[in-house]
Amino acid sequence: MVKHTTPNGILLVDKPTGMTSHDVVDTVRKRFRIKRVGHCGTLDPNATGLLILLLGKATKLSESLMGQDKVYEGSIEFGRQTNSYDADGEIVAEKTIPEMTMESLNDIAHTFKGDQMQVPPMVSAIKKNGVPLYKLARKGIEIDRPARLIHIYFFRIKSYKTPACTFEIACTKGTYIRSIAHDIGLKIGCGAHLKTLRRTVSGRFNVEKSHTLAELLELNLSELEKVIIAPVPAKEIVQ
Repeated sequence: MVKHTTPNGILLVDKPTGMTSHDVVDTVRKRFRIKRVGHCGTLDPNATGLLILLLGKATKLSESLMGQDKVYEGSIEFGRQTNSYDADGEIVAEKTIPEMTMESLNDIAHTFKGDQMQVPPMVSAIKKNGVPLYKLARKGIEIDRPARLIHIYFFRIKSYKTPACTFEIACTKGTYIRSIAHDIGLKIGCGAHLKTLRRTVSGRFNVEKSHTLAELLELNLSELEKVIIAPVPAKEIVQ
């Protein structure tokens, strides 16, 4: 009987929509009977893209890998503002969208570049006295959230057709793209919310090198070990 050692390393998953990051971790843990599985950087349930899983001893790298810069692409819908800043929330305001072009949108997007203080959305997993803010939000409770320093390397509008645009953004850890979508809507004056989101890059890792969860679940443990990346310390800035 062939014995398998516990896998240790990095597994790149293209997270499907409709699952939490914890759901993905739990699915891989149970499917391959791996005791220690973690992830680096939470993606909202409806977001897709690169989710870095850490297996076995590689879970010790969580803090260093989680701190790396990220790149996202997605879409923003103008004219509707929601309480969660994304498509999952309730619409709290609707306004007429002014005449805009991709060029004028890029002019506004460019103003987000650099350091800035960002207030996290109320509908988030940040905890206050041990209670996630989204649980308070569901009860209609809103509390002050301290602003956090973030950095936007670039924010580019790639296409625009009323009422939505597509974009690409590179930023530091802890940046809420939902808040960026909300804020650009405030700057324009018509409101906006994040419609879709996909993480494409995290540090040195790219979603192009990842595997869908469905593909991974078709593998046996020996096959899984062939797609695991040996943990290599890396510190990289997205240009």
